Amino acid sequence: MPLLSACLAGTLVGGDKELENTLRKVEERYNRAQTLRVHFTQIYAQAGGRRMEAGELSLRKPGRMRWDYASPAGKLFISDGKHVYLYSPAANRVDKMKLKETEDMRAPLAFLLGKLDFSRDFKGFEAKREDGDLVVKALPKSGKLPYTQVTFTVSPSYEIRRLVVLGQDQSVLEFQFAGETLNPPLSDQLFRFTPPKGAEVVESSQD
Repeated sequence: MPLLSACLAGTLVGGDKELENTLRKVEERYNRAQTLRVHFTQIYAQAGGRRMEAGELSLRKPGRMRWDYASPAGKLFISDGKHVYLYSPAANRVDKMKLKETEDMRAPLAFLLGKLDFSRDFKGFEAKREDGDLVVKALPKSGKLPYTQVTFTVSPSYEIRRLVVLGQDQSVLEFQFAGETLNPPLSDQLFRFTPPKGAEVVESSQD
């Protein structure tokens, strides 16, 4: 990661080499995995409100993911590698869009897709130790994205345990991850979406 060395900012016990090595190990962990399953808690906060959701996330390369929500029950987000589908059971509605149209928010979650490259997507790195984990703050290289800062909490085994994204609108999107399993057997059927009976399907774009 030659570019990363030039970008590192902030002081870390053990020096910047430790940070560089940690980020390289995180990239290797997620970019090499073919499938992944993990429990998640998702917290979204903005002026006047805070919403917490939770469930199980399953991933399979290339570009397939399934977010099964236990809270709220029945909510579902699926990517089949070409399109993404968000099903909201309360409204019995499906929002469908092309996967490539979701790219603005994909860099913070690139580790989930096996496309993590810290030096490509981020700059201005700062890091500190908290209870044995490494907490890394980074700025996006592009100023045109909907977020201004991303914070990764990395375990000693190079798992990303927590991800916090600060939005341009001062909103905060936080993911907490637990019980991660690398390379579990996951079938293709898991990532195929069939709209529930009677659901309204709204497409954001035409093929």
